[in-house]
Amino acid sequence: MPSIHTLAPAAAATVLRGGGVLAYPTESVWGLGCDPRDAAAVHRLLAIKRRDPAQGLILIASQRAQLDAFVRWDALDAARLDAVYDSWPGPNTWLMPCPPDTPTWLRGKHATLAVRVTAHPVAAALCEAFGGALVSTSANRSGAPAPRSIDALDPELVAALDGVVAGDTGGDAQPSTIRDARSGTVLRG
Repeated sequence: MPSIHTLAPAAAATVLRGGGVLAYPTESVWGLGCDPRDAAAVHRLLAIKRRDPAQGLILIASQRAQLDAFVRWDALDAARLDAVYDSWPGPNTWLMPCPPDTPTWLRGKHATLAVRVTAHPVAAALCEAFGGALVSTSANRSGAPAPRSIDALDPELVAALDGVVAGDTGGDAQPSTIRDARSGTVLRG
């Protein structure tokens, strides 16, 4: 693979604010991300990945407050909310009730939105530099294996991006656990 020019989180945040799509390391695999409020950027990310928009996407954040506009914390009872909060930061994604006006480009065909407060230092620094939550989906074409190192990124996919954030994955063996926030049911373990 040819050498990949990487960006620090601050430079990457500028790219994101301009509608860019980036690759960056997460807890277990490399991810693709963009501004979740930018419909054109999200649709471009979905096209690059060749992902069915009906599947919905995950948002990551460096702190809970970055998710406030996207989820309805008040839709959970205290015990369920404590379970969500106690699992963060970390590789725990929750399907949360979301406001009815949450765009379908984020939630797909679902009435929930998948969210996580990441513990990965580079992904968290990217959210901090950007000043909000980011779309996070594995940096692979749909159906292909998710890359666990920068060298495993598909060169064709990288060529379609606006940048790659420097760093390494956190080394977790599996992608984040996904649970339903209302029931606690594990959907991906």
